[in-house]
Formats: sequence, structure tokens, C-alpha cells
Amino acid sequence: MSDYIVRATAAGGQIRAFAITSKELTETAKQRHGTSPVITAALGRLLSGAAMMGAMMKGEKDLLTIQIQGSGPVKGLTVTADSSGRVKGYPEVPDVILPPNAQGKFDVGGALGLGVLSVIKDLGMKEPYIGQIVLQTGEIADDLTYYFATSEQIPSSVGLGVLMNPDNTVKAAGGFIIQLMPFTDEETVAALEKRIAGLKSVTALLERGDTPEQLLKEVLGEIPFEVTDTLAAEFYCGCSKERISKSLATIGKKDLDEMIADGTGIEVKCHFCNTDYKFNTEELKEIRH
Repeated sequence: MSDYIVRATAAGGQIRAFAITSKELTETAKQRHGTSPVITAALGRLLSGAAMMGAMMKGEKDLLTIQIQGSGPVKGLTVTADSSGRVKGYPEVPDVILPPNAQGKFDVGGALGLGVLSVIKDLGMKEPYIGQIVLQTGEIADDLTYYFATSEQIPSSVGLGVLMNPDNTVKAAGGFIIQLMPFTDEETVAALEKRIAGLKSVTALLERGDTPEQLLKEVLGEIPFEVTDTLAAEFYCGCSKERISKSLATIGKKDLDEMIADGTGIEVKCHFCNTDYKFNTEELKEIRH
């Protein structure tokens, strides 16, 4: 299993923890969308965070979407994850080039600028749950930490990282989410805060090849934890020509008639995976009926 997520509990159930390695799915996203290094870093971080948040959901059909809309040159990112480790996503502008930030790292915050992060959970209810925050730093991990604290009232620590090779392939990617339960005792909180304050960057841990289990060991230190579940993580888009044709069937006969009259057919591109689907005039006539 190349990319995978672990779910764990720590300190006798007072802490719940998630960690992921996501090199392959981030590389797949990069290849699908032709992203520049800074946008690969941004999209990879959000895909990793969403995959772990998806793993928090219970139902097989539950879906989680995270949208970031910003004033920066990328304009926005959209990522969707299910509860079984499958995730997909896309940037509005894939080829943004920016110099490194003051720390010499990818300037993801600069790419996103000022903006809003929205989390939409479709849990099979009549209405989806929507939580929204103003971006705090645009570095994504900080913003998800703030989202959990304000929208879900769960004290959390989120760490995300993407490391690139000089040839613009993904060297490593992944991260963790640590969450405190309401009954966590002060001693455990203090130990965890001290440990996280002294933590190396996530990219430093990933660079040395840490697995999700090793990431959690590094974050939790002496706090004992137990892995409760492991699931494969992958970039997966369920689009197909059949699905696209069903969508075309809903756009109205007048618009379809115009496409048919044009005589050249149409091309529809999936936002999430960048796959092109071509429909000739005959196929459009079939859809119209």
C-alpha cells in the first residue's frame, strides 16, 4: 500500500488521531492538472487534509467537500473526499509561479491570498452541513486547525506537508490531525502541547520517510496510542462518459438542438480529473431523445 491513512486513539481514548502519506495521490493530481510546484503543494496539502477528514465520516455514501476561494493568483481550490480514502480535487489556476516565502518554503499563503474556506458535508440528511471560516494564513493546515476549533468546537492540531524533487515530481506528501475529546485531562493536554511545540516540520518528517504510524509516534511522543484502522488512500474520480451524458440530458432540448445544429459535436472536460469526453452529433441526438 503506497498511500494510506491510519486512524488511532491515544491516552485511553482521550485523543483521536489520523495520519496519512499521500505522495502518489499528490503526484497523480499534479499530472492530471499540470500544476506548478506551489500549486502542487497547495493542492497536495488540501487533498491530504480532506482524505483524513473523509475518514472521520461513518457512512459509505458520505461525502466531504472543501472549497477555498481566495484573492490570490490561484483563485480557488476544490477537493472532495469520501469515507474510504478516495479523494479528488482541482485548482482554478494550475500554473501559478511564485518565489519562496520568508521561510524559503512554497508560498501557498501567497497563492491563495485573503479568502474563505468552506467545508460541506453531505451525510445523507435533507441538508448538507456547511461550516465556513475566513482564511487565517492560507497555509491550509493552520486554516483547518482554526476551522475545527471554531466550526466544530474540537481543539485540534493539523500538520500538512508536500515536498518536491528538483524535476517537479512529488518527493513526499502527508500529514496528521490530532483532536482532543471533551474529557481530556489537563496533564495530557499539557504533554501534547509541549510535544507539538517542539515538533520538526511535517516535511522534515516526511523527507526521512516516516509512515503514518511513525508520524503519530513523533507527534504523540510518550502518549500511548493504538491504531484502530488502516485504509488505502488514492486520487480517484468516478466520472465516465455515461455520467456526463446524463448531465447533458438535463440541460434542455433547446441547448442540445443548438449543439446538434452546429454539426461539430462537443467536448466536455471533467474539472476534477481533467479527462476530456467527446460527443459527436449522433451521440447528441441520442441524448436529446
